[in-house]
Amino acid sequence: MKRQTFKTDSLKTIDWLKGNIVDWASGGQLYSFDGQQRQIGKYHYAFSFDASITSQNGQYTFIYKRLGTKGLLLKEGEVIREINRTYYCAERYEFPAAFITVGKETYLVHCPIDYCQLDFENVETGEIVSNIPGRKPSDIFHSRLSISPGSKYLMVCGWVWHPLDTVELYDIAVCLENPLLLDKSFLSPNFGTEINSASFIDNERILIASTEEEPFDDEVPALLPQKHLAIWNFIKNEITTPIKVKGEFGNLFAINERQAWDMFKFPKIINIQTGEIESKMEEINSGLQTSSIMHENIEELPQICFNRETAQIAVLVNKNTIEVLSPA
Repeated sequence: MKRQTFKTDSLKTIDWLKGNIVDWASGGQLYSFDGQQRQIGKYHYAFSFDASITSQNGQYTFIYKRLGTKGLLLKEGEVIREINRTYYCAERYEFPAAFITVGKETYLVHCPIDYCQLDFENVETGEIVSNIPGRKPSDIFHSRLSISPGSKYLMVCGWVWHPLDTVELYDIAVCLENPLLLDKSFLSPNFGTEINSASFIDNERILIASTEEEPFDDEVPALLPQKHLAIWNFIKNEITTPIKVKGEFGNLFAINERQAWDMFKFPKIINIQTGEIESKMEEINSGLQTSSIMHENIEELPQICFNRETAQIAVLVNKNTIEVLSPA
């Protein structure tokens, strides 16, 4: 594991942009790996934003408050419009948001109408193209949205009451054609236990992890035991032999079919075929998150940003420090 530390005067958000770290809420301050820093945006945004995502082409950015209701949609660093979500339980789970591009159109996927209703909003026009008559969304708190490497699938790692973590998959193109399909996912891993962490490996496989909670059925053994991980081939709806991790874990980011980052307490690389912890950096605090539900103070949950293309992971440790880690 390699480590590079960036020091600066004031940090608000971190995201990846063409292999560099950028803080869009602080005037688009760019941190390059050659040690240089420069400002690529025009404006500093005074609100307490603490997260950001960027579209695949780097043109659009969404900065937002993870446990709040407010966000700003930006184009090349300038405001297009304000984005909001419902107040309901907003202080308890992460703001759901992701960018997708289909054809020539880019959409912000979020929940502007209700906590349980996923929608596609055209970033340029503001039209919520999925808000059609007949929507009857399932009672799910959508959160931790991610897009498959080929941009075909949307994954939601959210939760339902009482509370229970869930993982839901949606076919993006099919849902754009018929938004009623956003009201119930076409597939969800059902292997007898609660799934609290999931990360795309490729366009067919997802790394999944189970919690320490009791299995759903006392009489039928769970295919995925408590506190194990496995690779779920969602095309075939099959999982590999579950693996017991040799240590605490709970916030996974798949590097490839053999390794994954885990960011529970401190950064570590887990061999997902054996459960061995191959390397770790216990001196870096990466928080206690193991769910979309936040029980901790937001100040105790550092921003974490994964670069799927390079397998690097960045942690905003405090307002003056970014730690960037590479697998080798």
